[in-house]
Amino acid sequence: MELTLGPLYFNWPAEKIAAFYARIADEAPVERVYLGEVVCGKRAPLYEHALAEAAERLVRAGKTVVWSGLAMPSTPRERRLMAEMAAEDALVEVNDISMLAARAGRPFVAGPLLNVYNEAAAAELTARGCTRLCANVELPLASVAAIARALPGLEMELFAFGRLPLALAGRCHHAKAHGLHKDACQYVCGEDTDGMAVLTLDGEGLFAVNGVQTLSFGVQAATLDAAELRRTGVTALRLSPQDMDMVAVAAAFRSFADGDSATDDLRRALLDAGPCGPLVGGYLRGAAGAAPLEAGMRDA
Repeated sequence: MELTLGPLYFNWPAEKIAAFYARIADEAPVERVYLGEVVCGKRAPLYEHALAEAAERLVRAGKTVVWSGLAMPSTPRERRLMAEMAAEDALVEVNDISMLAARAGRPFVAGPLLNVYNEAAAAELTARGCTRLCANVELPLASVAAIARALPGLEMELFAFGRLPLALAGRCHHAKAHGLHKDACQYVCGEDTDGMAVLTLDGEGLFAVNGVQTLSFGVQAATLDAAELRRTGVTALRLSPQDMDMVAVAAAFRSFADGDSATDDLRRALLDAGPCGPLVGGYLRGAAGAAPLEAGMRDA
């Protein structure tokens, strides 16, 4: 079972990004790392040099680097940059269908922000060059298995850890919360390294927001039996970067995927690593996504 590290959704300082990926390169047992700004094109210039340097270090450490495209390119500049990325020969992750026009049949990874919910949609993407699908986070494992059975040549990647990416909007939630406009946001999303918690009137965690993105308040943890995951056709587990000890998270999933630890061991290790919210996993079982696995969280 391959372990991958998904693209960073949050606005971290360049120095923090450099230190984070240095540890991933040197210590984390992941085979593939996705890099690139997925959420907000305005943020990309703030740390594009840090990501470029991280890519070089990761490659030297023997990791495969795949660049991820924006999920909602909205300006002419963003659309041009995504077209240029799509035109490259290197493997890329597509998170917006508009990139396919310039991809011209070359191989790509379909990211979890595409709306791929069934075998027919997945088959259309494979006909356009898709070689791997990171399934939408709302899909139950039974639906992932159905896609894998229908398309046996398609690699299936499962979003196994991290706050779940649920939606994107034209408005910036962070800017609005601080009385700012999206065009003059002052990059306030950088104040919340795991996203800004949204609570109910009763003070219970509901969502987290990250600029224009809405995420789950809870942290997805695919603590299903590893053999069961393999039977469904899952070949890779994706860990989404959070502001915590992701090396420990990767080590825990590596031990679990290799059969060296049980599901309870994985849950304890994830809690010890300091998640920003309660561990959840309802979507994979066809239940509410916020269904808890186990009580326990650090202060957000």
